[in-house]
Amino acid sequence: MKKTTSGKIEELIQRNSRLVTMGGEKMVQKQHEQGKLTARERIDLLFDPGTFQETQLFVKHRSILFGLGEKEINADGVVTGFGRVNGRIVYAAAQDFTSAGGSLGEMHAKKIWKVMEMAADARKPFVALNDSGGARIQEGITALQGYSGIFFRNTIASGYIPQIAAIMGPTAGGAVYSPALNDFVFMVKNKGYMYLTGPDVVKAVIAEEVSHEELGGAMAHAAKSGVCHFVAENDEDCIRRVKVLLSYLPDSCHSPLPVAPCTDGADRECPELDTIIPDQANRGYDMKKVIASVADGHDFFEVHEYWAKNMVVGFIRIMGRPVGIIANNPRFFAGVLDVNSADKAARFVRFCDAFNIPILTFTDVPGFMPGTQQEWAGVIRHGAKLLHAYSEATVPMVNVVTRKSYGGGYNAMCSKDVGADYVMAWPSAEIAVMGAEGACNIIYRREIASAPDPAAKRAELAAAYEEQFNNPYFAATLGIIDEIIVPRETRRKVVALLEALQNKVKQRLPKKHNNIPL
Repeated sequence: MKKTTSGKIEELIQRNSRLVTMGGEKMVQKQHEQGKLTARERIDLLFDPGTFQETQLFVKHRSILFGLGEKEINADGVVTGFGRVNGRIVYAAAQDFTSAGGSLGEMHAKKIWKVMEMAADARKPFVALNDSGGARIQEGITALQGYSGIFFRNTIASGYIPQIAAIMGPTAGGAVYSPALNDFVFMVKNKGYMYLTGPDVVKAVIAEEVSHEELGGAMAHAAKSGVCHFVAENDEDCIRRVKVLLSYLPDSCHSPLPVAPCTDGADRECPELDTIIPDQANRGYDMKKVIASVADGHDFFEVHEYWAKNMVVGFIRIMGRPVGIIANNPRFFAGVLDVNSADKAARFVRFCDAFNIPILTFTDVPGFMPGTQQEWAGVIRHGAKLLHAYSEATVPMVNVVTRKSYGGGYNAMCSKDVGADYVMAWPSAEIAVMGAEGACNIIYRREIASAPDPAAKRAELAAAYEEQFNNPYFAATLGIIDEIIVPRETRRKVVALLEALQNKVKQRLPKKHNNIPL
């Protein structure tokens, strides 16, 4: 007998109810016992209540090999859709580990392709919540094809919409490359793992024993490899911080920056900055305190906190508008530039430029790290990335030189002639090719060698060099420094400059794309 309309509606409701149960009560319980939320619980946390619209719930795999023909995988192991995050439209895909381990097969991948394409077409951010056992082996090459399609869409959307990946469970093999192609990667401690080859393969191939956490855990990738930008304590903390990050980002490269309410004053002074620079040139200080002093409400959202600590990057707001921060941190290796810190800063500069986020640089750099280890690791090539990134950028760029700005470090840290719109210096700034003693050893080598007391002569000449160059005044007379300011005035000056530069337009030569020295 033909079903009535009400009967068809009831059937739809029943089918929906069955599909959203994911892998069933036992698998959901097991997920919870592991300290992990389910895909749908994560979606509920990410999106504003009642706003998530699921796409392609009824999609199912079509493989009949290796017993898959009789196996039901609800929603094919991934929840996709869109909704509002703090009132703004965001697209997302959340892998469901309770359903066939969240394994990626042909249709699972195509669901992700679909929602990624929707995000790009709509010019809205895309968030991937990863928790998967990897490729669905039973489906063979179509699973690999699925990964390739995701990588392709990540790449095409790069610089067009913000892309964020949260590693909330296993992510292994080919699956790791989608997060690596995203703009930012979050990882949950003791739950999220990323590696191309797992501990068992490592042991079998090279006889090295290593745990999941040591090989590809959150801290391994946050502190050692630099693959992870943010470390979260648990699923709830991870999603909370994803939402914070989204609050700093525009919907797309064509969208205006999100402006938050601001109760901080444009003319607020920062008296604590007048005394933050130590009297001894070889003593460090915490650059993060400088950044926080200038920011609205002293709030600094740091990116890559645990990797290359001699460089600091992250977001602040100035009068409610997002600003990207690049800064040397003299507390670690005197703020020197090296392979990792150059990569860290260059990538962040390029992200900010892609999404029209102004860049504020704080410079205190003694130069590039010397030695065979750095030279053989390609510090020239990596340093060139930072020079390339700043030179390519067309967003408003302001530089504040707080103390040292020596040699190649001066060039690489947003100097005037690689793109800074305005360079300010504190009275404590030292702008020169190198430090006084090193310079005198080269310039006055013969005079020092022939002096009755070489040490005394070196000290005398170094003092004269310092008097002339270890201050911002010589550079200011040449227009290399636009203004010398009292440190307490830094926020007020930055506010005025960013407002004045807000509508900056700069066109580069027409071309297909740059060839950055990767």
